[in-house]
Amino acid sequence: MSLMATVFTAVAHRGDPYVHRENTLPSVRSAVRAGAGAVEIDIRLTRDGVPVLLHDATLQRLWGVDRPLGALTADEVRERTRGGVPTLREALAETAGNGCGARLFIDLPDPSAAAAAVAEVHASGAAGRVYYCGAAPSMLAVRRADAAAEIALTWTTLAPPRPPLLAEVRPRWLNYRFGLVSPELVARNHADGLLVSAWTADTRRTMRRLLAAGVDSITTNRIDTLRDLTAPRSRSTPS
Repeated sequence: MSLMATVFTAVAHRGDPYVHRENTLPSVRSAVRAGAGAVEIDIRLTRDGVPVLLHDATLQRLWGVDRPLGALTADEVRERTRGGVPTLREALAETAGNGCGARLFIDLPDPSAAAAAVAEVHASGAAGRVYYCGAAPSMLAVRRADAAAEIALTWTTLAPPRPPLLAEVRPRWLNYRFGLVSPELVARNHADGLLVSAWTADTRRTMRRLLAAGVDSITTNRIDTLRDLTAPRSRSTPS
């Protein structure tokens, strides 16, 4: 299997969280303005099945509301956060026609949200500017929902995924915690035809190490810093 040609992608983690609250439309907009090639967002479902941007299972940390997201309808979430938690549909509309080529990188911490997220992406006509990441259960659910989806399989060990899992998920990327990444690991995955992304790197030293190792993508909370290091060669990965 040969590696498809690509260019480095700078990924903004949950938007631009040191400028605006994570997983909000202002945070997404700020990341796009900063030159992100892709903006990572987390998707979970409300009680009535609406995909919204939220990493945690509850609203407590970000919004001070001690309720599980799954216990509230989308209207109740909007009311309790004063409209702060956007829907996936709103995020897709926000990044449509932004002119910079930035894509949305949809992280699915809960596999039960995968089918609804994929359906929303297709209903919004956004399949060509979205890709997905998450652990194996979520990515298997994405693959069942969309045979053509671009997938970054999140992997947390140095041992490679077993061939049957790779055959079923068919990822384009393996998505590693940055501390696991070495030139040898990148070379092995490239030889297998897989792109390598690393998360979540926030210091210049770590970013430089990952770039030297040959990664194809870095996810960071400091998109401006990463762009400073990579601006001459960074743009979004072609779909």
